[in-house]
Amino acid sequence: MVNLKEIAIKRLEERGVTIHDIALIVYDLQKQYTTITHEYCQEIVLSVLEEKEVIYAILTGIAIDKAAETNLLDKEVVDLITNDKGIYGIDEILALSIVNRFGSIALTNFGYLDKEKPYIIGRIDQLGKEKRICTTFLDDIVAAIVAACSSTIANK
Repeated sequence: MVNLKEIAIKRLEERGVTIHDIALIVYDLQKQYTTITHEYCQEIVLSVLEEKEVIYAILTGIAIDKAAETNLLDKEVVDLITNDKGIYGIDEILALSIVNRFGSIALTNFGYLDKEKPYIIGRIDQLGKEKRICTTFLDDIVAAIVAACSSTIANK
């Protein structure tokens, strides 16, 4: 049987994002509110990655990024995705499918993360340039995972 969680983690890693990277942001966001460790944050990340909505969003978003970078979509759509203009919000909409599963704390955290782009979220664009890959959906998906983890911790 195919383990989609493992595939989703592998796809993230192929794009330069690790569980450790995600947990660092979760830790930084939540350490002022509760006593936690980085290891605990990694456990929370892995638990969030158990959710089907999260797995599906990861796999879909990365597949769209890959399709755009290899020109498998119409030229106009490739241009929209690869240029990632501020008005293009489809990437955020996909990420919100994760956020919506985890409530209002996740939503407010996502807005903050999408604007501030701390740690790996901000480095994703640079990774894309270095590896010559499209990362339009990836940064929002990672921000949504962090937001979901932050909400999970806040609600415990």
